[in-house]
Amino acid sequence: MAEDAPASLHATGASSPAAAGEPHITIRGLSKAFGEAVIYDGFDLDIPRGRFVSVFGPNGCGKSTLINLVAGLLEPDAGTIRFGGKRLRDTNFGYVFQNYREALFPWMRSIDNIRYPLKFRNIPRAERDTRVERLVDRLGVTLDLAKYPYQLSGGQQQLVSIMRSLVIEPEVLFLDEPFSALDYEMTLFMRDQLQALFMDTRTTMVFVSHDLEEAVYLADDVMLLSRGPAEIADYVTVGIPRPRTAATISESAFVRVKAHCLDVFQKTVREA
Repeated sequence: MAEDAPASLHATGASSPAAAGEPHITIRGLSKAFGEAVIYDGFDLDIPRGRFVSVFGPNGCGKSTLINLVAGLLEPDAGTIRFGGKRLRDTNFGYVFQNYREALFPWMRSIDNIRYPLKFRNIPRAERDTRVERLVDRLGVTLDLAKYPYQLSGGQQQLVSIMRSLVIEPEVLFLDEPFSALDYEMTLFMRDQLQALFMDTRTTMVFVSHDLEEAVYLADDVMLLSRGPAEIADYVTVGIPRPRTAATISESAFVRVKAHCLDVFQKTVREA
């Protein structure tokens, strides 16, 4: 039985309460607007090293925009983002996209899709093969990686996409609703694969989800955003031991954390 979750943490200062740990990602004064729609205006955040942080909030609040800004896929209008004091270009990071069909190269076999970022970095072939084999063993992958993406199911394609992001052994992994296009059975499988990988590597992970149960189940911390200009409505430490299983979601600690997050979410929607 999981132990009770501690009281939630509330982000009322210049940055999130996660700053109590060693900051891995430090955001100061982040601003971004699309036309007249202001998404972020002077937004501050600290994410500590080795934590799994889920980002949750109302539709259109800027969840995906946030990780796209942090990952360098969008240019901020103002503000600074540092990774342990380093800039993004000096940081080894991975990104798992929601649309795996567009993320994979259809003319490459799955194994070559996974190897690609290593080849791009001019890593020798022998080391590329070793890293892929090590990752396959770690995840217990049994699918035929000699197949092309179009020969795989949606879940299998997303697994290949995740493996491609992990094979570089990133310091930080960004995941933008990576399971939203998968069926329920594959979603459950992929959640547990991701949790096992996190427990094994303690890679800092920032995970955007539209599913509150999923966000709480996977996270060390759940960051709840308000509508734009987005602010941190609450920063909740989950505090439930790992590994978490199907039984976890019915345990009292999990139910309490999820209920608290839902209450905060509903308040942000009503206020908006």
